[in-house]
Amino acid sequence: MNKLRLVKKIIILVLILALPGFLYYLLTVGGKNRYKPLPIFGPKQIAKTSHKVHGKDIPDTIFHTLGNFKLKDQNGREVSFKTFNKKIFIVNFFYTHCPTLCNQINVNVDSLSANYAKNKMVYFATITVDPARDSVAALKSYAEKLKPKSANWLFLTGDTTTIYSLARKGLLVDALKAGNDDFIYNNKLILIDGEKRIRGYYSGVLTDDINRLNDEIKVLITEELRRNDKPLY
Repeated sequence: MNKLRLVKKIIILVLILALPGFLYYLLTVGGKNRYKPLPIFGPKQIAKTSHKVHGKDIPDTIFHTLGNFKLKDQNGREVSFKTFNKKIFIVNFFYTHCPTLCNQINVNVDSLSANYAKNKMVYFATITVDPARDSVAALKSYAEKLKPKSANWLFLTGDTTTIYSLARKGLLVDALKAGNDDFIYNNKLILIDGEKRIRGYYSGVLTDDINRLNDEIKVLITEELRRNDKPLY
């Protein structure tokens, strides 16, 4: 009987000593793979360089990235690559005299951007597809009426060549003028990482997509902090 008690005590002691180590493993080793990395969209090619994984040479991949651009925000300030250097930003297209869809999307963007109003890593960029009418002054008037919750939400205009090229060649979505007052453009919100790569497309009108984008912005923030060796808080 005494031997049985002794065995039970030993088992309990072993469990007590082993449990902290097991939990530490889950948090430090296993925990690193708890989230699924976001995909990288667009054409890609194999580079001539490589990196080692478990002693094996793995070819590097060259991913699609946005080309540089120069636009102006609602305050007349120039916006380019430098504005979003090492930043996460979410892009959508609109025009100020759009009857209903644009306003619905931007209301959703406003609600989403409020979650990151104090986060200097996250920006929002809403680009007009009708720069002929949507001047800096027109965008400023639109923004003042909308009263965005985040100061990091930029409304952008420029020349049609830059905007349409950025849409089609950079962001891989449609944006063009179809008639006197008719524009074809994608209603997606597009998630861009700090390396200027496309990481996700989301409907600007579907609540489920907006919620998914909110979650995946957080995943991308974690990824960016780890890549730049910054503390995760």
